[in-house]
Amino acid sequence: MDDSERRVVEARMKLRERWREKTLATRALTDPAPRGTGPANRHGMPQLPPGQKRTTKWPVLDLGRQPQIDLKEWGLILDGACEAPVKLDWEAFQALPQVEDESDFHCVTGWSKLDMRWLGVRFADLAELAQVSERATHVVCHGYDGYTTNLPLEEALKSDVLLAYSADGEPLSKEHGGPVRMITPQLYAWKGTKWICRLEFREGDKLGFWEQNGYSNTAHPWQEDRYSGTPSAPPQSSALNAVFQWTAGVLGISCALILGVQFAGHPEWVKPIQWVSYVAAFGAIPYARAKLA
Repeated sequence: MDDSERRVVEARMKLRERWREKTLATRALTDPAPRGTGPANRHGMPQLPPGQKRTTKWPVLDLGRQPQIDLKEWGLILDGACEAPVKLDWEAFQALPQVEDESDFHCVTGWSKLDMRWLGVRFADLAELAQVSERATHVVCHGYDGYTTNLPLEEALKSDVLLAYSADGEPLSKEHGGPVRMITPQLYAWKGTKWICRLEFREGDKLGFWEQNGYSNTAHPWQEDRYSGTPSAPPQSSALNAVFQWTAGVLGISCALILGVQFAGHPEWVKPIQWVSYVAAFGAIPYARAKLA
């Protein structure tokens, strides 16, 4: 190994060590109360996140544009906050270490395809090749269709985050983001750009397409972290809140009516109002039981 090769290896090892603790502290590896069903998956979370249904199909979702990219024209730009920006053509991309991996694919729209087999290049190897700056914190991933999404480096540098060109033993089709797409098994799948063409390393965050349009910036499937703001509360809390609000509203109206009829000199109407209020208030119980079942 000559001096230049040694410097490259040292730089790569420093990058991995620098982000190791942050990566190990991410929610998909440390969540103390993950939600979902099934046995533990490859990184310790329930196999099926909450609100997801298992499918053997692979639905197609995109922005309505499916660019056709010939391998001779495909390229991947690594730039931004890095010391060695570069543009890779297909041949240079194929010359990098190739990885076979198996992981699950969780779509924010409510379906999950499990045990998918992938072939591609680890994001971490690309970050090391570009010699990411010590000041870099995030990456924005760009697609040929104009799509963007953003990730903190502690998520992107996980070993199962790939730029994949094969799925389940077949070349990645155009519909699913071929020739190359990114996959993020520990986050919702929108965090993996289809038809990927650029990795922009950044000092600080910059929201991508869906993150600017109401989707979560963190995308943790095991807490249904689908949309921006506070991660979605469990369905039980939503159902109970609705029941409490309904009951409080009924009682409030009942009190106002009782005061009104007494003031108007019709106390005989008080008991009928009370009975109607009881029926209306307790009528919410079957709704709550259905939601909590």
